[in-house]
Amino acid sequence: MHYPDIEFQPQSIIKSFQEQKLKEMLNYINQNSPFYKKMFLDNKIDSSKIKTIEDLKHVPFTTKEDLQKNNEDFFCVDKSRLIDYITTSGTLSDPTTFALTDKDLDRLTYNELISFICAGGHSGEIYQLMTTLDKRFMAGYAYCLGIRKMGAGVIRVGNGMPELQWDTIKRIKPNAIICVPSFILKIINYAENNNIDYKNSSIKKAVCIGENLREDDFSLNLLGKKIKEKWDIELYSTYASTEMSTSFCECKEGKGGHHHPELIICELVDDNNNIVNEGEYGELTITTLGVEGMPLLRFKTGDIAKFHYEPCSCGRKTMRISPIKGRKNQMIKLKGTTLYPASIFDVLDNIDYVENYIVEVSSNEIGTDNILVYIGCRDAEEDKIKDLKDRFRARLRVAPEIKFEDIDKIKHIQFPEANRKPIKFIDKR
Repeated sequence: MHYPDIEFQPQSIIKSFQEQKLKEMLNYINQNSPFYKKMFLDNKIDSSKIKTIEDLKHVPFTTKEDLQKNNEDFFCVDKSRLIDYITTSGTLSDPTTFALTDKDLDRLTYNELISFICAGGHSGEIYQLMTTLDKRFMAGYAYCLGIRKMGAGVIRVGNGMPELQWDTIKRIKPNAIICVPSFILKIINYAENNNIDYKNSSIKKAVCIGENLREDDFSLNLLGKKIKEKWDIELYSTYASTEMSTSFCECKEGKGGHHHPELIICELVDDNNNIVNEGEYGELTITTLGVEGMPLLRFKTGDIAKFHYEPCSCGRKTMRISPIKGRKNQMIKLKGTTLYPASIFDVLDNIDYVENYIVEVSSNEIGTDNILVYIGCRDAEEDKIKDLKDRFRARLRVAPEIKFEDIDKIKHIQFPEANRKPIKFIDKR
């Protein structure tokens, strides 16, 4: 099984290794990227003088707006060599087109292979894929590529459809599922309502995407605890994005997503675009390594995280990324308290009688933030509002405004036909 040797090396060796890869990347984009050639020229940057990761501070950032406005200027090969097209999810803005070469698909396959291995994967397993393969989605296809390379089996069921998910588990007996963790609660609920003995099913672990399972100290958050209390399977968190073409996956120790230094350079920057001190939160900024079609240099992801550098008990010495605290553009100030949508979701996902919800933030007449949470539940008695607000105050110190709404109406808003991900947060500021 493939264990990249570089992940088990001391940080000093990892840094030297990455700096050599950085030189190769800079040379490549200086020759092949219309966008970066212009950036270097406009800013009078001699890319050959950027020799260390610290030297990157002299390079301007690349933003999502750059990708949108100059999309094809990021292409580094002739269009005839681009063989796979996807788009970003468009969580914070319009989706951006990404195109991959054959070599990029090999890189993506490698990334998923070593990520699944990190999460205890091996040949002979069977993974049930509960995410979409279509709708221009990178991740679903990437999972299939990595699982195949690992010598494991995959069942492409897609998202939703609890009845079909359980029928598939009964028929084929996979030992692992890949899904958004809150969906695990939905299939548990379906099993309980339909007398399915899910605790004795073939499923032994879940590789989870899109939502946090852990607190800052790596203990399970409310969502993670609720899943484990109901169904004692192994839970592995992963973090990734289309722009990175790289994932950070937990190992069995559950202490953060492991960095793959052969694939990506990571920085954390503050609001003034300075590198944060070790142990502090900052906006994740990435430089891709080994990407042929659309490499990115100092791309600001918008995600807030921090890094952990102490060696992991699994033996890897790579940096580990914390659970994502939130998106920089989604920070909310409510009654003097700083919040991110994920912390609100964490409370709501742990309440049994909440069927679904939408969190809406807006600005009031004095320019501060208001939060209105639309909640769908079977028995929407007014006394539940007090319970909900008490739970918010206990967890977040503040409580948003709450309004009960029809479950089907919320579901219609959450799952528009064109979207790949459910909408749970609406920003009207």
